[in-house]
Amino acid sequence: QVHVVESGGGLVQAGGSLRLSCAASGRIWNRDAMGWFRQAPGKEREFVGSIRWSIGTTYYSDSVKGRFTVSRDNARNMIFLQMNNLKPEDTAVYYCAIQRRGASDYDVWGQGTQVTVSS
Repeated sequence: QVHVVESGGGLVQAGGSLRLSCAASGRIWNRDAMGWFRQAPGKEREFVGSIRWSIGTTYYSDSVKGRFTVSRDNARNMIFLQMNNLKPEDTAVYYCAIQRRGASDYDVWGQGTQVTVSS
């Protein structure tokens, strides 16, 4: 079994910052990537950013590029999402996910953490 747990969400004013954390546990030796996604009310879930585990390359959606940063702590099997210059449209439930080796898509998901940005 593989599990991920997100933390760090909350309420912040526009222009502020938050840092989300994601802790992975279980049989995680075969992960290809870990990523962040979000889902706002009434909208579909969308990709935010990710990191390829073997080489550390990061990827971002255009909507967050330059404002959000994905990083990792290999020793603690964690990834982070540093969110700066937050906007009201960033309000959503943020999910951490793992794409395991051989999987065609992200296949392990956390429960999510709420981020609310007030104007």
